[in-house]
Amino acid sequence: MTRAAAPGDWALRLADDRAQLDRGGYGERVADVLRDRITEGTFPPGMRLSEEALREALGVSRNTLREAFRLLSHEGLLTHEFNRGVFVRELTAEDVRDLYAIRRILEGAAVRGVRSAPEGALERVREAVESAEEAAARGAWVEVGTANMRFHQAVAGLAGSRRVSETVRRLLAELRLVFLVMSAPQQFHEPYLRTNREIYELLAAGDAKAADKALAVYLDAAERQLLDAFERAPDVA
Repeated sequence: MTRAAAPGDWALRLADDRAQLDRGGYGERVADVLRDRITEGTFPPGMRLSEEALREALGVSRNTLREAFRLLSHEGLLTHEFNRGVFVRELTAEDVRDLYAIRRILEGAAVRGVRSAPEGALERVREAVESAEEAAARGAWVEVGTANMRFHQAVAGLAGSRRVSETVRRLLAELRLVFLVMSAPQQFHEPYLRTNREIYELLAAGDAKAADKALAVYLDAAERQLLDAFERAPDVA
């Protein structure tokens, strides 16, 4: 379902972003801002992004904004429909299967190589776990979802590869589009809090084999849960 952009709903949210862009509103920087706002739910799947309203809110040129749109379209977050405009992409069940397939490869390899992780990488995994637990204690389930994304980004960081981290960042941004349409964020995220803690503790103990197994079970369960949601609500796809 297409959602029309309502500038009053999000213009204030972009005020701080505009201050950051005053240092130079390049397309990549604007893309970073819009990516963050998409993955946190400010711009939900199916929403049409008004070029004029965004240019005014961010104080950037048409060419800069269009370059940001192009970058995010390449990442799979936006789609351009002829004579209709630019929309936040709505993923399909097949997209979910593909995203989880590549996540198993990249995150699994990072976990198995934990013994050679760069300094500070494991600490970032712990920080993400604790951030999610703290948000859950406050009942802030959208924040739990954000912290969960940071957990998986930190897991990818164990590989010590800029390309792996960048690829996983883009995969998670795409996947967040699916999470945003889940009707019960607590029901979806709560079971994984304990699993995230378990995976971290196994990694901290140096038990890469057990951590890899726990991650595989985790990803299988999350994929199955999302695909079940698509089957129950086929209009989501």
